[in-house]
Amino acid sequence: MINEPVYNELIEKYKAHYGKAPEVVSYAPGRIEVLGNHTDYNEGYVFSAAINYGTFFAISRNDAGVNRIVAGDLMHEVTFPLTGATPVKEDTWANYVIGTVAGLNQIKQQNTGFDAMFLGNVPMGFGLSSSAALEMCTAKAVCQLYTITADNVTLAKVGQAAERDYAGCPCGLLDQISSLCGVEGMLVKTDFRSLDVETVDMGPSVCFLMCNPHAKHALVDGQYATRRQACEDAAAYFAKVLPHPVAALRDVTMAEWEANKDGLDPIVANRAAHPIGEDERVLLGAQLLEKGDLEGFGKLLFDSHESSRTMFENSCEELDNVVAVAKTVPGVLGARLSGGGFGGSAVVLVKTEAAESAAKAIAEQYKAKTNKDCEVSMIQPSIGASIVYTA
Repeated sequence: MINEPVYNELIEKYKAHYGKAPEVVSYAPGRIEVLGNHTDYNEGYVFSAAINYGTFFAISRNDAGVNRIVAGDLMHEVTFPLTGATPVKEDTWANYVIGTVAGLNQIKQQNTGFDAMFLGNVPMGFGLSSSAALEMCTAKAVCQLYTITADNVTLAKVGQAAERDYAGCPCGLLDQISSLCGVEGMLVKTDFRSLDVETVDMGPSVCFLMCNPHAKHALVDGQYATRRQACEDAAAYFAKVLPHPVAALRDVTMAEWEANKDGLDPIVANRAAHPIGEDERVLLGAQLLEKGDLEGFGKLLFDSHESSRTMFENSCEELDNVVAVAKTVPGVLGARLSGGGFGGSAVVLVKTEAAESAAKAIAEQYKAKTNKDCEVSMIQPSIGASIVYTA
């Protein structure tokens, strides 16, 4: 079992706290974004992966008429009603669970209360989406306990709504879909127009490093808003000048961008070039992986970061330094910022046999270059959300 020590710790704590064993235990992983940056709201494509760190959720029915949830690391309990639950202002970690349960109740109302506890090991501060892991393991466990039937897209939307309406964190569907649809050794390729998902084999010869240089997110909300508006403005312009329908930048090729960019404000044109190029990189990346060309795929990660740095301008000095250092390290095939940017972490594609030495080299060389620490963790594409135990 993946993360067996975490599972065993959860079971012991659950029994000690509730005085009984759980009826159901679920698991859901965090995720990394590998390729396809800021393409989701442009109806484009993204490569992501479920990771080998995640969260377990143990649950059983009770006759108390309320739901009880305990964070296994804090051993603190929050109680909320079966229906009409609202976000809590203290112990706000519970809102991810409360919101997910509220969404599932719209599909099928639970008929008893439950006793639940969760525990995970997703590294904090790396941008690996521990919140989506919690939402999706909650969803899997509650569905199993109350025989609720829902497909992955429905569960992802339930998690998205929980994050938006209960936790106050607007997000797309990438995190939840990646957590649900992961397969060991595979990347998850998502089409954000159709929400079709497929998995693409990477093979055992490569893995990822997540590098956290502790870069502070600066003016994130405003930066996101201006980038998104630029993309929408560019799409509206291309819809007028191109001889085919353009609903989003996904419908524009780089050749069309090149031929028509002069009609746009230069900054808007540059912003548009990034998701347009990212879509093409994801599609090309799928072809390269099918051929087993991992070096070619890795180069696309470097190209992606350069586009983030120069065209979309959503990188930062710390992430640029991580990528620059990684480019010189033996065994590294590619590197780029991961997620929204403006801070956060970088993802590095590395040969598995060189992962340990590469992680050490990146940390040491980053320290020598900046006199600051960079935390590095090894990441493997892993299984998605699942039920791991039923009584």
